[in-house]
Amino acid sequence: MRPEGSAEELERRRRRAVALLREGHSQRAVAKMVGSSQGSVSRWQKTAQEGDDALDLKPHPGRPRCLSESQEHELGMLLSKGARAYGWQNDLWTCPRVKLLIEQNFGVDYHVDHVRKILVQRLAWTSQKPETRARERKEDEIELWRRVDFPRLKKTPKDEERP
Repeated sequence: MRPEGSAEELERRRRRAVALLREGHSQRAVAKMVGSSQGSVSRWQKTAQEGDDALDLKPHPGRPRCLSESQEHELGMLLSKGARAYGWQNDLWTCPRVKLLIEQNFGVDYHVDHVRKILVQRLAWTSQKPETRARERKEDEIELWRRVDFPRLKKTPKDEERP
């Protein structure tokens, strides 16, 4: 399993470990200092003997992204306009809606579950549940009831935001 961190961070850790070994520290001490196993430090030491470029960063395994960083940024800008701007009846972004938006604007067909990962992990969007209110709600009667029956009860800021 690949350790956490970018490829650049992992390369820095390998190079630091080898530098500490060259300073005379033991493998066990170096492993503790860089936060890795002693076996990894031993492997890095052997790899470093092949040459300095042997410790260079390794490319990330797996399939490359279909959307570039600039496209992901553009997706965030499109989403910030709201769902109504694209013809939906409310401003709620659902994964199927975002999937369609990506297909239409970038020509990339993602699975709905992967769209959620893009929203949360790359764009830092969170799942939101819209606040539902009864259509029959009569705000003026509620306000009268509050004033008459609960005169000391103050309005909360949240109450003032509601339509």
